[in-house]
Amino acid sequence: MKKHVFLFSIITVLVAFTINATKLFLAEEEIKETILTGYVHGAFNELNPEAMKKTFHEEFAIFSTDGENLRRYPIANWVESVDRRKNSSGFNPEENIWEPKFLSIDVSGNSASVKLELHHEGELVYTDYLSLLKFNDGWKIVAKVYYQHN
Repeated sequence: MKKHVFLFSIITVLVAFTINATKLFLAEEEIKETILTGYVHGAFNELNPEAMKKTFHEEFAIFSTDGENLRRYPIANWVESVDRRKNSSGFNPEENIWEPKFLSIDVSGNSASVKLELHHEGELVYTDYLSLLKFNDGWKIVAKVYYQHN
């Protein structure tokens, strides 16, 4: 009888672990898709303001510093800038190819943090730290801090 209880306990733990691992994997895949669609392709490769509006929370901002002060660049300004760039006469989509590299995705319930590198023409340009929250309609990017490599 004790053997059966022990085996049942082990099976229960394994099933619970498998369910949690599957949920985590699915969340990570949803987050990657969100970032690829609205961030990498929306804000960089395809310059797609509509995809950005779906991916970023309306109160999203890029946070940076000038060494002393915290600067905040709102999503509305970024979407407008992307739209202007896409419609400018000098924009060449063939030269606007950015390659993402996911370094880490950390998920805790409905919160996530992603470390992402963006490469352009073989060079590392940005290391981004993206914060996401899961809303009723899916994952949204709510904040970004970054490092621009020389």
